[in-house]
Amino acid sequence: MTMSKFALDTNILLYSHDESAVNKQNTARNLIVKSPIISTQVVSEYINAVRRIIKLPKEKIFSACLPNLKCCNIYIVNIATIQLAERLIYRYDFQIFDSIIVASALTAGCQTLYSEDMQHNMKIEDQMTIFNPFL
Repeated sequence: MTMSKFALDTNILLYSHDESAVNKQNTARNLIVKSPIISTQVVSEYINAVRRIIKLPKEKIFSACLPNLKCCNIYIVNIATIQLAERLIYRYDFQIFDSIIVASALTAGCQTLYSEDMQHNMKIEDQMTIFNPFL
C-alpha cells in the first residue's frame, strides 16, 4: 500500500525538539520519519525558530536540525509557488508565509498538510486537507 504525499508545517518539526510535550514530540517524530514534503519556506522558519526557542549557538543549529531535514523531501519555492500563494491569500485569507507553505504543498501534489496553526480539516482547492495531528 502506498502512502499519499503529505507536507509538514514548521510547527510539526519544532515539536520534535520539545521535551516538555512528549506526546506531541512523538507524533512529530513519527510524521518526520515518513519522508514528508517541506518547502524551503519551512526550512528557513524551522532553522530560525530552533535558534530562537532552543537558544543554541549558531554553530550548532544545523547539526540540531539536519537529522529531521534529511528525512524530508524539500520543495523549492519558485515564482509559480509565489503566484499561487498570492491567489490563496485572496481566496482563503492566509497569512503570507502560511500561503507559501500551502502553495508549496499543493504544487508538490500533497493530499494532506499537517499543521497545528492552520484550520483543522480545511479543504484547499479540492485537492488537499489541512490536518492538526495533535487533536
